[in-house]
Amino acid sequence: MIRHRKSMVRQSSTSVTMGRWNRIVVIVVGILFVSWGGPAASAFWSTVSSSLGAAKADTVNQGAKPVTTVGLAGSVTVSWAATMTAAGRPATGYSIARYASATGGTKVAAVGTCAGTVAALTCTETAPTGTWYYTVTPMISLWQGTESLRSTGSVVDATAPTAPIVNAPGYVIASTATNISVTGTAEANSSVVLTVTDAGSAHTVTKSVTANGSGNWTASALNLTTLNDGTITYSARATDAAGNTGAAGTDTSTKDVIAPTVTGVQLSNGGSINGRIERDDVVTLTFSEPLDASAICSAWTSDTSTQTLNGNGQVTATVNSSDNLTVTSSGCSTLKYGTVALGGDYETSGSMTFSGSGSNASVLQWNPVAKTLVLTLGTMTGTGNSTAQPLAAAKFSPASGLTDIAGNPLATTQFTSPTPSRF
Repeated sequence: MIRHRKSMVRQSSTSVTMGRWNRIVVIVVGILFVSWGGPAASAFWSTVSSSLGAAKADTVNQGAKPVTTVGLAGSVTVSWAATMTAAGRPATGYSIARYASATGGTKVAAVGTCAGTVAALTCTETAPTGTWYYTVTPMISLWQGTESLRSTGSVVDATAPTAPIVNAPGYVIASTATNISVTGTAEANSSVVLTVTDAGSAHTVTKSVTANGSGNWTASALNLTTLNDGTITYSARATDAAGNTGAAGTDTSTKDVIAPTVTGVQLSNGGSINGRIERDDVVTLTFSEPLDASAICSAWTSDTSTQTLNGNGQVTATVNSSDNLTVTSSGCSTLKYGTVALGGDYETSGSMTFSGSGSNASVLQWNPVAKTLVLTLGTMTGTGNSTAQPLAAAKFSPASGLTDIAGNPLATTQFTSPTPSRF
C-alpha cells in the first residue's frame, strides 16, 4: 500500500512537470511562428503575468507620419510621435528612411543621427539635393511595426554655388587706395564675402555684399591703405539661401603708392663742336621708375618695349630766347614732355627749331628698361651762339599728366640736375 502511494506521487509530480514544459514549448513555438519573418514581423508574444506560460500575442503599431524641417546646407530634421503596441508598450527604437517620390520608388536609409536604430523622437541628416519624403518604422527588439505614411516632401538644396567672377582694378595707387571698388557676378541673390589680402596675407580687408537678381555684385569704398605694396589678392565666396558655400573666385591687383620722380637731366654733345647747340645733340631725362608710355605719347602702346618717334618732321624741338627747350610732335595726338632749361646761352636769333627728315630728323625715344626719355636733335632752323657754353646745371619741369605705369602722377615741380652738363 505504501509503495502504491509513492508511485502515485511520482506520477503526479511528473505530470505537473511535463505540463509546464508543454506550455513553455507552446509559447516558444508561438514566438517562432509569429516572428518567422524576422525583424519585419510586427506580432510577438507578450508576458502578461509572472505565472509560467501567462502570455498573449501583441502587435507593434504603424509608425506615426513624421514632420520634417529643412535647415541650411542640406540639413533635414525629422520628428515624429512615439508609437505604442496594441498592448500599450512603447516602441524602443525607430528606423528612418527617405524616398525620392511621394509613392513608390527606392527606399534609402537615412544617415547622420538618423542612421540605424534611433531611440529618440527626432534626428537630423544631411541629404543630397532633391525632394525627399521621410518614413518612420517603429521597433521593439527584433520586432518592427508597419512603416509610417510618408512625410510631406522636403525640398533640399545641397548644391554649392559656383565660384564668383571677380573684377578688381589693375592697380591700387596713392589716390585710390582709400576708395577701391571691386565688381563681379555670383549666384543670383547669394551672399558674397570678399577678402582682400597682401603678400603672405599679412594684412586683410573683408567686406560682405549681396548679389542682385541678375547675380551682379559690387564691393565699394574698400580702404586698402593698410595693405603692403605689391600683389594684392581678392578672393570672393558665395553662400546661397540654403546655406551652401562654394569655392572662391579670385583676381589680383598691384598696389603701388610711390609716385615717380625725375632723377636726372643731361645735355650731351652729339655734333661736331662742344658747347654749341647743333644737330645730333642729345637731351636725356631719367626717372625713378618706368612711366606710362601712353601718358608721354598717345600713340605709344607698350610699357615694356622701346617706343620711338622718328618720322619726317614728326618731332620738333624748339629753343626760345630764354634757352628753354620744348617738344611737339605730329606723330602723337597728345604729347606730354615739359620744359628743359638748358642753363646756357645757346641761341642768338630769338628762337631755334630742330626737326628735319630721314636720318636728319629729330628723334624722341622712351626706354622703359633704362627709364630714360631721350631727345636727339635734327636739322636746325635758326642760328645758334657760336660761343661755346660752359658746363651748367640743366633743369626740367615735367608736363602735367605724366604718370608711372600704375597711374601715380609725376610731380610738375622743377628738377635741377646735380651734375652739370652741356651740348
